[in-house]
Amino acid sequence: MKTGIQGIRIRRATAVVVTTSAVLAAGALTAAPAQAVTAPSIVAKGGYVMDDATGKSLYTKTADTKRSTGSTTKIMTAKVVLAQPNLNLDAKVTIQKAYSDYVVKNNASQAHLIVGDKVTVRQLLYGLMLPSGCDAAYALADKYGSGTTRDARVKSFIGKMNSSAKSLGMTNTRFDSFDGIGNGNNYSTPRDLTKLARSAMKNSTFRTIVKTKTYTAKTVTKTGSTRTMGTWTNTNTLLNSYSGAIGVKTGSGPQAGACLVFAATRNGRTVIGTVLASTTYAQRATDATKLLNYGFAQKV
Repeated sequence: MKTGIQGIRIRRATAVVVTTSAVLAAGALTAAPAQAVTAPSIVAKGGYVMDDATGKSLYTKTADTKRSTGSTTKIMTAKVVLAQPNLNLDAKVTIQKAYSDYVVKNNASQAHLIVGDKVTVRQLLYGLMLPSGCDAAYALADKYGSGTTRDARVKSFIGKMNSSAKSLGMTNTRFDSFDGIGNGNNYSTPRDLTKLARSAMKNSTFRTIVKTKTYTAKTVTKTGSTRTMGTWTNTNTLLNSYSGAIGVKTGSGPQAGACLVFAATRNGRTVIGTVLASTTYAQRATDATKLLNYGFAQKV
């Protein structure tokens, strides 16, 4: 009997030890929760990041403050063109002197289109989004606006840009130009531009263009011969510096500062966002890199 009683006592003591150990282990688990990722500090005056699949906001910094957007405006230019019914990307557009004069007058970024050349719509879209050609933007607005005069067609095209913005719920956005060289009333916000980019990236042609690092176009001259244009290089340096980067568009200007709408995909997940009014081209890339890293570090 004594041996039996001692055995019971030993088993009870063991049970107490096991139970106590389990409680302590549970306590240790709850006492050290996973630390939240710290939101980064960026130089840009405005920033916004969202998860592409869910639309969940991952980061905001004055995300609804209206600011000049520079050539990030061209995302909408491309979207309006790609939304045209029965769009023929191989249709040819003859380059007019007005497009060349416009970029010279405004000292604007250009694709160096040559007057008289016949350039396809597809090529114009590359010229629009890679070297940020304001001449390409003008050609597309002239082609896809409605009206009997060039001014009327441009006005019509900008109207389509604003209608598209309204349909996307871009409530803090207004366009008064086809390229971002505004007339005092061209603005958006980090949140709105991210909405725009998320929608534009649903188009396969747009996705292909904005992730392209370099592109060389062959155009038909006014005499019918073929000309190989210079190689266009994408102004979005993240395509070279950030693993998984897939777009989207740079912007700059005296009022806009250095802007970037960006997107990247890692492990099947896409994060998309915008920085407006950063200080330099290098800084906007640094800001975007911080925000992408922060976005991917969060669970959704």
